[in-house]
Amino acid sequence: MQRLYDFIRRHPTGVDSFWAVLLFGFSLLWVAGSDTGSAPKPVAVVVVLLLCLVIALRRRMSEEMVLVAAALGAAQLALDVPVNPADWAMLVIIYSVAANDGARWVRRFALAGGLLAAPLSQLRWPAPEVSTAGRIFYSIIMTVPFALAWVLGDSIRTRRAYFAQLEERAARLEKEREAQAKVAVAAERARIARELHDVVAHNVSVMVVQADGAAYVIDAAPEQAKQALETISTTGRQALAEMRRLLGILRTGEHREAGEYVPQPDVEQIKELVEQVRGAGLTVDFRIEGSPRPLPSGVELTAYRIVQEALTNTRKHGGPDAGASVRLVYFDDGLGLLIEDDGRGAAHEMYEDGGADGRGHGLIGMRERVGMVGGTLDAGPRPGGGFRISALLPLKPAR
Repeated sequence: MQRLYDFIRRHPTGVDSFWAVLLFGFSLLWVAGSDTGSAPKPVAVVVVLLLCLVIALRRRMSEEMVLVAAALGAAQLALDVPVNPADWAMLVIIYSVAANDGARWVRRFALAGGLLAAPLSQLRWPAPEVSTAGRIFYSIIMTVPFALAWVLGDSIRTRRAYFAQLEERAARLEKEREAQAKVAVAAERARIARELHDVVAHNVSVMVVQADGAAYVIDAAPEQAKQALETISTTGRQALAEMRRLLGILRTGEHREAGEYVPQPDVEQIKELVEQVRGAGLTVDFRIEGSPRPLPSGVELTAYRIVQEALTNTRKHGGPDAGASVRLVYFDDGLGLLIEDDGRGAAHEMYEDGGADGRGHGLIGMRERVGMVGGTLDAGPRPGGGFRISALLPLKPAR
């Protein structure tokens, strides 16, 4: 049955032609055995043949065929060719025109022709021995099939249009989902790039400083060189753990063991970060004001990365005698950060405008992080020298 249905869908004109030939055969039997009125039989055969042709071409030339059917109906009335099996073509063409998404006037013309067909037929060939009321009733009854054919075709057309609209909407939603997925992927890549920048810029710079110090004192102070090497080892492990966590985000399809990746840094680890920076030789004053309390994970990670990036910047560009201060202030509705140093301001300008640190990706990353949590960031030279970074991170993102 499925193959037959597929064949019918692939060859609609062939199927219509088959039914046209079958109808023509029945109509010829009517011509041969019934009264064809005052019209000669060859004329009746021509009318029947053309009506069957309407069925054969109803899909390929529906608008033209409805006009042909109307002309043949008028010819039947004029030539006295009574109602016959071939008139079934009028029902079929009315349905076809109503089902097609063609010109509106064609559908209206088909409906008007269908409603007039039965009354005109009764006027031309009145039923014998039937009263006028009976003829009117008979005309109404015979008009119903034409009206139903048009209504059925129109409902099919409406349903097709509805399904086409649903398909178009589904395709549009699919494109929108693909676009949103691409945006999400781009945002995730940008986030991972920021994370990698913070991890590499901070930890590698600490390792380089410690390695240089160890090489300088390895002969004169072996114990101090040993401590520097231990710091390098610890910092390297931390960097590897964080990078493993970031790479694990990309491996969404792989199985992960519980605890395989370390959690994201939070505010409590800022103290450890400061101690690490102090061990690398940078003097840092760290203070916490207000009552510490749990914060959203996004706010905690943003605060940690801002402090990390600011201290890395101070160590890289502030000069050999630079010092820094870090203040965390807990407000009722957010967390404040103030990171200052007394280093060389010119180096910071290079850092902001783009230089050896990676073309200004540090401050750009800070602003993006703060913007994602709905906070504000102010960064610039400090009066009297040095650099200041001030950030306010709200507990709830702005709507």
